[in-house]
Amino acid sequence: MRKIILSVILITILVLTLFSNAIFPDGPAAVNPVKFDSGDTAWIIVATALVLLMTPGLGFFYGGMVGKKNVISTVLQSFIAMLIVTVLWVIVGYGLSFGPSIGGIIGNPSSNLFFQNVGTSTAWSLAPTIPLMLFALFQAKFAIITPALITGAFAERVRFWAYMLFMVLFILFVYAPVAHMTWHPDGLFFKMGVLDFAGGTVVHMTAGWAALAGAMFLGKRKTQKVIPARVTYVLLGTGLLWFGWFGFNAGSALGANGLAVQALGTTTVAAAAAGMAWVFLDKILGHKLSAMGACIGAVVGLVAITPAAGFVSIPSAIFIGVFAALVSNFVVSKFPKGKIDDALDVFACHGVGGMTGMLLTGIFASKAINPAVGDNQGLIFGGTTLLINQVTALVCVSVFAFVVSYALFFIVNKITPLRVSEEKEEIGLDRSQHGEFL
Repeated sequence: MRKIILSVILITILVLTLFSNAIFPDGPAAVNPVKFDSGDTAWIIVATALVLLMTPGLGFFYGGMVGKKNVISTVLQSFIAMLIVTVLWVIVGYGLSFGPSIGGIIGNPSSNLFFQNVGTSTAWSLAPTIPLMLFALFQAKFAIITPALITGAFAERVRFWAYMLFMVLFILFVYAPVAHMTWHPDGLFFKMGVLDFAGGTVVHMTAGWAALAGAMFLGKRKTQKVIPARVTYVLLGTGLLWFGWFGFNAGSALGANGLAVQALGTTTVAAAAAGMAWVFLDKILGHKLSAMGACIGAVVGLVAITPAAGFVSIPSAIFIGVFAALVSNFVVSKFPKGKIDDALDVFACHGVGGMTGMLLTGIFASKAINPAVGDNQGLIFGGTTLLINQVTALVCVSVFAFVVSYALFFIVNKITPLRVSEEKEEIGLDRSQHGEFL
């Protein structure tokens, strides 16, 4: 049955693609094409590549943490997202996220199927200096890494085909609605005045809550305490993530401008401050200063600064990094691992880090940094509305992402088992799922 379904999907894609030029022209042939800024366009092309690099970086980051018999499968879970989500995004994902709004909750994909009307002669309304197709491809990289982030929670026990099905459903029913509500000009959260510069809600909170749902649904691993396969992989992955995150945050300025530089600066110092705070706290608590701790701390800082990167000052970014590291470190230490096996602490780092960043954006956002903030500045500047909006979005996204993700895990499990058998878990996913090994 699986072979038949896959064959039908491939044939359908081939047929639709074959006739797409006749059915869906490659974007509108504008009578007066927009004149784009070459510097902005060049920078967002680079930023798009940087964000894509984050996904294999995440694969190394997670792959080094799991046991040796699960490294290949863990890295592949990130890599496969680049393949499937890219095609899904072109077919329908972009339209669901950024198409004409339906009630401020989801986009209408009908006008953007197979990138219909997504060409190089028009622009997105909030990115007028770069081609629309570039904006769409830049956003695709955010969609790619989000389900890959989730995989750390159910590492070492998920069936690969079931994960792939979940990934598709997650993009359609969780990621796309939250992206639309947050980043589309007619989106529910956008119109409320919620600020999320580069994905605190859209990427990290949705991934964090889905990770928690997955860890709860799949249950505990047979052996929870494993020796990390390659700590050097974790260091390499952290470096690639940090490098790519400059495209993630500074690229979200959607131009080569002062705001991009500000986001670059806040991203740099928040990651450094968080990594420093994590290892200092470990030492204060009597633990050894570890490479894993330094890496996890830096990533938490990158997560927390993401929603705030283009809205806060450099000193505020240092505070955000340190505070987020302390909070996530505490959650990691207190998380009920005996009951909920979030293998690589995805919820504690990405979910909690994203929520912390969203709340602190409501405290530190300044119109002096970004005029788009307007009069709804952060709490320290006398504003209260922004913080209330941030809290409202945080609660709504948390409930939505957790409930829908749990339902999707339930549905996928009815279609095909999510969890490998105990025998295959004992063998390791590398051999049992892929027939490969280190």
